[in-house]
Amino acid sequence: MMVRVLCLILMCLAPAWAAAQSGPLRIEITEGVIEPLPVAIPDLVPEGGEAGDWGQRIARVVAEDLAGTGLFREIPSSAFISQISDFAAPVQYADWKAINAQALVAGAVSVNGNQINVKFRLYDVFSGAELGDGLQLAGTTDAWRRIAHKMADVVYSRITGETGYFDSRVVFVSETGPKAERRKRLAIMDYDGANVQYLTGSESIVLAPRFSSTGDRVLYTSYETGFPRIYVLDVGSVQRRVLESQQGTMSFAPRFAPNGQTVVYSLTQGANTDIWAMDVASGKSQRLTSTPAIETAPSFSPNGDQIVFESDRSGTQQLYVMPAGGGEARRISFGEGRYGTPVWSPRGDLIAFTKQSKGRFHIGVMRTDGSEERLLTASFLDEGPTWAPNGRVIMFSRETQGAAGRSTLYSVDITGRNLRPVRTPDGGSDPSWGPLQN
Repeated sequence: MMVRVLCLILMCLAPAWAAAQSGPLRIEITEGVIEPLPVAIPDLVPEGGEAGDWGQRIARVVAEDLAGTGLFREIPSSAFISQISDFAAPVQYADWKAINAQALVAGAVSVNGNQINVKFRLYDVFSGAELGDGLQLAGTTDAWRRIAHKMADVVYSRITGETGYFDSRVVFVSETGPKAERRKRLAIMDYDGANVQYLTGSESIVLAPRFSSTGDRVLYTSYETGFPRIYVLDVGSVQRRVLESQQGTMSFAPRFAPNGQTVVYSLTQGANTDIWAMDVASGKSQRLTSTPAIETAPSFSPNGDQIVFESDRSGTQQLYVMPAGGGEARRISFGEGRYGTPVWSPRGDLIAFTKQSKGRFHIGVMRTDGSEERLLTASFLDEGPTWAPNGRVIMFSRETQGAAGRSTLYSVDITGRNLRPVRTPDGGSDPSWGPLQN
């Protein structure tokens, strides 16, 4: 489903609104305190008898997407002075300005059988102007949530100047049962926890699912043979196959290269664990590291030229970067504590990681040279970061303490603000955030 963007909404400013500036509304996302932008999102106007309550459903998802970022504050409908009952009618800007709405999202929805059509416009209430010529989305009624997410992506993108991330999916490990007898299976969901589908059964332990850059395949580790083996699963058909056939060894921690043709992973032979690369089509493998240390959790840079990984070659668990074809690695983590599970940002500017220090676990980020380290979370056990497609938000798993401890997915902004649980039917761990859907 393609989204045709016909409007240009200017970026925003923080922390105060630029009431005195000439020109449209702006917000700048910085590391300082952000005052959320007040936005009004009335129910979409139903056009035709079949539209029913679709307008309310879609508006609620759009509002939840935007408010969930921490950058927007929805104005409740109880504060509205006027309602939008005709999509073509002029907007009463004074009524929206009176309730301090800075932006207004107005839309209409029509339904014909199983086909749904949505049109919407964005307005700068302060300047009293429509922002562009409007947008239109269409699809099946089964895909109504995707349509809502695409609406929210457009609003987010045009107000922040950054790509949205709402029309994306996450693959993760769904966990049920007591901690001592935890049952795990692969699951996939919308970024907000909706539309959960299970990809495997829970008969065997599964770990570390990882999306391909196109979102059509998932790598993961399974213990169904008694030893960890890497599988690749087609998301559409849910067909899978063993990716490698090494005998008498353990292979784990796989991840696709950006081109989807190469997989890097860890392979244990005897007492030694190194990082290898495999051509997916031919199965030909190449050893990338060769030290007595334990080296694992490789992750490619967005351009595919470098790999970040964790290693204890210095005596403690630290982060290193090496060329994608192997070679000399340079250490980039030097803070107190142990570092692991590094993941390169889609933007290429940051590396997320798990850090253990002074009895606490943290999710953090640093520049690719190791500078400007910043810890975003702290708890009994936080681990396994994964990036939103736009590099603005990180999802991870958090486990609570004790025999009844439960693993739950959380998300946090890269500034450390807006820590939020992600709703899932059961416990969840090992998330991998996929790309925006087509």
